[in-house]
Order: sequence, then C-alpha cells, then structure tokens
Amino acid sequence: MNKKDKYFGDTRYEKVWEQMKLLNIEDVTTDRQHKNGTITWRLPIKNQWNNGSFIEVGSFASGMVRNNNSGHSNYQLNKCKADTRYYKDYKWNENFTKQTFTGKYNKYVGKQRILIPIEIDRLEYLISYCLKNYYIKNANQVPNGNFVPKWKLENAQNGMVPKWKYDEAMDLGRTNAEWQNKQDVATRVRELDLQHKLEKANKEIERITENNYLEPLQNLSVTVNGQKYEII
Repeated sequence: MNKKDKYFGDTRYEKVWEQMKLLNIEDVTTDRQHKNGTITWRLPIKNQWNNGSFIEVGSFASGMVRNNNSGHSNYQLNKCKADTRYYKDYKWNENFTKQTFTGKYNKYVGKQRILIPIEIDRLEYLISYCLKNYYIKNANQVPNGNFVPKWKLENAQNGMVPKWKYDEAMDLGRTNAEWQNKQDVATRVRELDLQHKLEKANKEIERITENNYLEPLQNLSVTVNGQKYEII
C-alpha cells in the first residue's frame, strides 16, 4: 500500500488527513520508514536552533511518538505514569569488605512512558499534541516559520546583527513599543479620571460655599479607586 493511501478508506484516518491539511502538516515518510511502520510529519514551524529546520514528529510501531529533530536526539512525546520499584537495602560490614541484606527495601518512584499500540491512536494523539504545544504555544512561528527569541531582538536593537532575521527582530521591537504605548495611554486615562473627579468635588465645594453652608465642609474628602484624598 502506498504510504499516502493509508489516510483514505477509514473515517478516523481521513479526519487526521483533513486536520493535517488545515494545519499545513506534510507527510515526509521515507519508503524505508513506511516499511518499518513509521510515519514522519513535518510541521510548518521552525526549530529555534538546529539551523532553523522545520520541526518533524514521528509515530513508531513500538508505540512511541517522538520529536525527531528539536534536540540532540529524538525525544519522547508519550504521556507518563508513575513507575514504582523496590530495591533491597544493603549495609557494609565494619571493614567495608562485604554487604549484607538488611531485610528492608527502598522505594523508588520514577516515570514510565505510556505506549500507544494502535497507529491511528498515535496519529490522533500527535495532532492534539502538536496543536497544543507547537501551534498554540508558539503561534508567532506559524505563518512563515519565523521565530525571534528575546536575545536576538535585543542584539538587533543594539546593532549587533549578523546574518539572521534583522527584519523580524525589528518588527517584534515595534510590537513591544506599541504595547508600551498602550500601557502609557492607560496610565494617562487613569490620571485624567482622577483629575475629573477632583474637579467635580471642587465644584461641589464652591456650590456649597456660595450657599453659606461652611460648617459641613470640615474633614471633607473624596475616594478614588480605593484611595482617600482630603479636600483642602
């Protein structure tokens, strides 16, 4: 069977293929991998290192799913479960020449990957994993495979720009500047709101004064955003 034919003729596989097309995921499985029961997908998102290659993930007949190229070696994406083991406890004799069993056991709790034995289950899991961890968490990488870490932005702004991604860093810098401007505007709005409330209080004082109600003006105050201000 052709490696692409497996996505058709079964509703679950067809649904996975539809989601792959929507997410622009490409099946790049080699003939050798296909014979071994391996499926490899290439995402439209680049690694932050490794020469900017596109992220590849794989489904393996062993029940494992892995990221194939975002680290020094493939790393597992399967969920984990607790793995509890017990080991015999030993102690040394006085001369430290021999160990004897104490009759006790030491408990060790580690982690064990949960295998996914059925291929379509692995593919559905991969779609869900990639969507959550690569698309949503790294949404700024998706449109064209670009990602600009903070240190690259700072270097670009300081003029320390080698051959990589100057324009992207500058765009990110402008975005940060726009965000800061919005924060400044929000602060100014709060200041104007406070000023407006104080002016309103002063007008009320003038109105009362004109009507010769001076006694009630002692200890007059106004509260704005939980902060109490004395009116002098």
